[in-house]
Amino acid sequence: MARLVYFGYGFMPAFYSTGRSGARMPYRLIIGDKNLSSWSLRAWLLLRQFELPFELVTIQLDQPDTQARILAHSPAGRVPILQTQEQTVWESLAIMEFIAERHPDLPVWPRDTALRTRARVLAAEMHAGFADMRRELSFNCQPQVPLPALSTAAKADVARIADIWREARQSQLENSESPPGDYLFGPFSAADAMFAPVAVRFDRYSVPLDNICRSYVETLLQLPAMAAWLADAGAA
Repeated sequence: MARLVYFGYGFMPAFYSTGRSGARMPYRLIIGDKNLSSWSLRAWLLLRQFELPFELVTIQLDQPDTQARILAHSPAGRVPILQTQEQTVWESLAIMEFIAERHPDLPVWPRDTALRTRARVLAAEMHAGFADMRRELSFNCQPQVPLPALSTAAKADVARIADIWREARQSQLENSESPPGDYLFGPFSAADAMFAPVAVRFDRYSVPLDNICRSYVETLLQLPAMAAWLADAGAA
């Protein structure tokens, strides 16, 4: 586990940063190792994309003491975990909502009410669903992982995700009065952070995709933050 900094009255972040709103916002993000923890990527990417500084604590997964180390930070026993001086927040989607509330100046969710609702619906669907795809295409950042023979249920998950991406991207092209953005709802949002690990899976396993979906995968993977994550995972 990465080193923590002790201030005499408890473990606290090693720095206290000033966010865009001017408020002092110390964050510590506790994640699993980057090659294996897809849920950690979601929270980490959101913070990086919105340039919110944080102390990073990495806990290696699948080790004899992994569960005990995680439980030292959260009763849920899962990563990621976001800590401030006052609160501890776990679960990726809850972390995203927490960040959106703490930083209302940032477009964590789309500004438009209808798009914001749609983005939250899709993020929740990603959070709760696609269990067969997750199991059969386990998260692995290493390049060119052999594509296994997928079950009917996993194929249905892949098709549903492709539909989500295609419909969101096509809706921008058809309905936007301004040039469409590169992401699901124009600019990068929490919805894109939720689907980023899927983009890694589809790329690493060479899942067949249409041009719209392939372009979206490439857009996510070309983010400097994503390149940094993959490099840290030893998969650049």
